[in-house]
Amino acid sequence: MATLLYRLGRGALRRRRLVVTLWLVALIGLGGAAALFRGPTSSDFTMRGTESQEALDLLAKEFPAASGATGTIAVKAPADGQLGTPQGQAVLRELVQEAGSLPGAVGAVDPVQAGAISPDARYALVQVQFSGGADEVTDAQREAYEKVGERAESQGYQVAPGGEVLNTEPEVGSTEAIGVLVALIVLVVTFGSLVAAGMTMLNALIGVGAGMAGLFALSAVVDLTSTAPILALMLGLAVGIDYSLFITSRYRQNLLSGLTPEEAVGRAVGTAGSAVVFAGATVVIALAGLAVVNIPFLTVMGLAAAGTVTVAVLVAITLQPALLGFAGQRVLPRKLRSTAPTDGTAPADEPAPADVDVAEDRSGFGFRWARWVTRLRIPVILAGLLGLGLLAIPSTDMRLALPDAGTAPVGSPARTSNDLITEGFGPGFTGRLVVVVSGDSAERAAAALPRVTQEIQDTEGVLAVAPPQLSPDGRTALLAVIPETGPTDQATETMVHDIRGAVDGIDGAEVLLTGVTAIGIDVSEKLADALPIYLLLVVGLSVLLLMLVFRSILVPVKAALGFLLTVAATFGITVAIFQQGTLADLVGLDTPGPLVSFLPILLIGILFGLAMDYEVFLVSRMREDFVHGDTAAQATINGMGHGARVVTAAALIMMSVFGGFVFLDDPIIKSMGFALAIGVAIDAFVVRMTIVPAVMSLLGDKAWWLPRWLQRALPNVDIEGEGLRAHLDEKAAAGVR
Repeated sequence: MATLLYRLGRGALRRRRLVVTLWLVALIGLGGAAALFRGPTSSDFTMRGTESQEALDLLAKEFPAASGATGTIAVKAPADGQLGTPQGQAVLRELVQEAGSLPGAVGAVDPVQAGAISPDARYALVQVQFSGGADEVTDAQREAYEKVGERAESQGYQVAPGGEVLNTEPEVGSTEAIGVLVALIVLVVTFGSLVAAGMTMLNALIGVGAGMAGLFALSAVVDLTSTAPILALMLGLAVGIDYSLFITSRYRQNLLSGLTPEEAVGRAVGTAGSAVVFAGATVVIALAGLAVVNIPFLTVMGLAAAGTVTVAVLVAITLQPALLGFAGQRVLPRKLRSTAPTDGTAPADEPAPADVDVAEDRSGFGFRWARWVTRLRIPVILAGLLGLGLLAIPSTDMRLALPDAGTAPVGSPARTSNDLITEGFGPGFTGRLVVVVSGDSAERAAAALPRVTQEIQDTEGVLAVAPPQLSPDGRTALLAVIPETGPTDQATETMVHDIRGAVDGIDGAEVLLTGVTAIGIDVSEKLADALPIYLLLVVGLSVLLLMLVFRSILVPVKAALGFLLTVAATFGITVAIFQQGTLADLVGLDTPGPLVSFLPILLIGILFGLAMDYEVFLVSRMREDFVHGDTAAQATINGMGHGARVVTAAALIMMSVFGGFVFLDDPIIKSMGFALAIGVAIDAFVVRMTIVPAVMSLLGDKAWWLPRWLQRALPNVDIEGEGLRAHLDEKAAAGVR
């Protein structure tokens, strides 16, 4: 692979104008396709095979008028008892009439007739039924809904529209640009050259632009969840900058070693590019592997992010060499341009992947850190394990749920409505459940209703059961169930299971429980069940892939254990902040709550790929030097010394990009950005750059042991460029340049 990439890099530089033109044409073409074919995203996190989804499908078939989105308008009068007066009820009737005539609405329920007025007659709830689902509500319909009740507000009433009608796509604004700006500063500091930093960033932006445009172009035929494009943008931008950074860094080192720009690019793509391809493939496999858990919206999220990562890899190994050809020696700081040899006379036997300059400086921080870590390896390992273990403790209390309006930003319409409902009626009214009773005939359904109602009323945790709503043919009935506790409360989850157990097997009717709260519980439980399977898959995959790359047993096992430490500590910190509320103000979190249900499994997939990135970039150099005669201890120091600066820059860049999304208001995106940023920090600085070299020095030569029969069985993955080195030696012997 290294030899193939070497030729690809040289070819891209020679035909740099053609390569740049083709990428720009692709970017413009994909952008046009995105503009023409972009479809809406979905906020639907339901999944087939759950009871809540079966109930929704049944409603769509048997009771379509009740299968659309619903809105709940909370009303608060200026004083107690006011909604019990004729004047107050007149205000409510006018509000009901206005809500029922909204665009897209099929009707609104009068709270006086429905009994949806608080005991102190100060609060009321107006239920609004829409014809289409939440994703079918247009922006114009949503805007009209948010403005309902302006006349009542002029009379001193507080009117707060809420409900699933307000579900919108998360907005990506200017806050994440802060992360990109920080990444650019890191590049400038790392390279000491504005040309190198700007070109690396430009390359990454072109890649993420092409990837996102392609994703939006496909959205016309693929159902994208609202978070899928954000995840794809987040990951595509981070890896795009990092992959370009690795190749540019190696190119600069090759220039300083006396190679011509063409040869320097070829060797950079052949060596660093091989690591980029392997690292990118690892991330793609991990993300595509989310399909194994058979959860449609998670599969789409994984494949969307995998697509942008694939584009980032292609851009790094094709467009980046072309741009480097235009830049030449301007990627070096001015003070080094005059000292870098320009005759291209590198030694014929120079190892292709060498990161050393002609006069190698081993006094840098990376070498000094490696010597300190390897000298104090036992205390370092123990301190690392103890520290990460302590950070992981809160993860034992981790709870999963889909976010509700109670965790929305303070001041948002959804949060205002939620708080007003809780204030007037209690938390249970913000997470109503719906029981669907369906029979073969109207008589059977009617006969089952009394027993179903009684069983639900006798269930612990149920506050009230509303009178049934019947479909036109009478075969399907809806029962609204009000729990005593909020949607994400553990007691509500227990109550849902108790209701399902109580109504299971009632003769003459099929009884199903659904509603936003039940959907969230079902999704969270299915994801929790899939988590151990996916974790086992990822850990097994990491061992196999790294065994191929490093031809060792202990190195892959060590890498997998380090990954598990990263995941555990990341979960612990995320739970402490986002669920338990510790230091929540630092991330702008208004209300702590359970983690979003798909965060852990998504985090495992992404962090696995990124952790393998750093493992490959650091340990591949250790193996390279060990194979070429260095002792295991010296090879460990060399690997850290040469890789620390680039890996530090790469980690800081990823942390900056992910951290930029923490400033968004959406709780899902905020928690994802934070968890990824902190996970990268732990994996890069604590696990890969501290614990790994300490363990490697402790293992010594045993780290590279592999049974002979396994050596013969494993294919040779030329990640260090040994085949390329032989190819270059043949060229030198033949006098070919």
